[in-house]
Amino acid sequence: MNTYLFEQVLQAEKVLRGVVNRTPLSWNENQSATTGGEVLFKREDQQPVRSYKIRGAYNKLCSLSQAEKDTGIVCASAGNHAQGVAWSCRKMLIKGKIYMPVTTPAQKIKQVRYFGNGLVEVLLKGDTFDDAFAEAMKEADVKGQVFIHPFDDEQVIAGQGTTGLEILEDANGPVDYLFLPIGGGGLAAGISTVFRKLSPHTKIIGVEPVGAPSMDTSIRLGINTTLSKIDKFVDGASVKRVGDLTFPICRDNLDAIVLAPEGKVCSVMLRLYNEEGMVLEPAGALSVAGLELCGYDLKGKRVVCIISGSNNDITRTEEIRERSLLYEGLKHYFIIRFPQRPGALREFLNEVLGKEDDITYFQFAKKNNRENAPAIVGLELSDPGNHKVLMERMKAKEITCEYINDRPELFEYLI
Repeated sequence: MNTYLFEQVLQAEKVLRGVVNRTPLSWNENQSATTGGEVLFKREDQQPVRSYKIRGAYNKLCSLSQAEKDTGIVCASAGNHAQGVAWSCRKMLIKGKIYMPVTTPAQKIKQVRYFGNGLVEVLLKGDTFDDAFAEAMKEADVKGQVFIHPFDDEQVIAGQGTTGLEILEDANGPVDYLFLPIGGGGLAAGISTVFRKLSPHTKIIGVEPVGAPSMDTSIRLGINTTLSKIDKFVDGASVKRVGDLTFPICRDNLDAIVLAPEGKVCSVMLRLYNEEGMVLEPAGALSVAGLELCGYDLKGKRVVCIISGSNNDITRTEEIRERSLLYEGLKHYFIIRFPQRPGALREFLNEVLGKEDDITYFQFAKKNNRENAPAIVGLELSDPGNHKVLMERMKAKEITCEYINDRPELFEYLI
């Protein structure tokens, strides 16, 4: 256990007291009923910038000298850290430049500018956090400004660690399991340091997206490893490389890492919205996805899930729903070669498609002088089991088709 870092967390708690929200640790009825345990949500989505990132950003800026504050700061972020930095800059009247990937949701970019209130400049560079990070580091080096790292900094880690102090103070008893999201590892490093000191029996489970398993890969290989490619969908937790400071802390403190498919994360987001009225970003739902995937017997256990953020762009709703349906086995795409005769499509609707199933995508081009013409068809089923029945009916009707859900190169090109 890193005693020095733990002391830094205690100091950060004093700095942040009365500045950031002490977010609620609330009992969740649905997850508790499902698992048989007492499931509590730590609602960091209720911070002023709707994520925990405000803690580390403010704590870091407070540690700067007056000369460093006067020179201004630089940071790179996929969104939430940028908002925390912008909010802190406004609070302390510090000028800053914030580099964000071009792919950052518009809602996050708008919020950064809003929180900065004219004190920060937003620059969009590259497709990933790592691209924006490289540009920001160049700027900081040329201008001699302090770079505010989103996760690989002791003061940032210490600020995020204050979340752990609040959990243990508000839990009203021992915490048996803690599920937390991992991106670069700042939150996981800070909170796990607190728990290893004050609650060593707690099983700490990190949750990463399947498409960006940088911490899991590094721990398995025994060395901090840069991934060559990542899926950027869970943008708040998708980095090619975790922190050089956070890696050994997480390696030593985490009991396990669960990799959550992006589709599963989407299903959790939709369910939490429908059942709880919670509007979460993908990274904000990671811990709950990990809870549902872990396979642990949680009956009678006290379990905490950290809800890390709610900065989601409403324009992503259709993609979220699509990914969820694909993951749940309710959405299927085919290239179907229909006979070029009247009534062929009607026959498919009446005799092949289930009564409660629906065509949600149809692209057809009639080809002259051919017996069959291909159509790209998307079907939304009422039950995952209907897929097998559907395939049997198509076979019985001698309908020629190609299933493209499991053909990612073809799927992405056609759909």
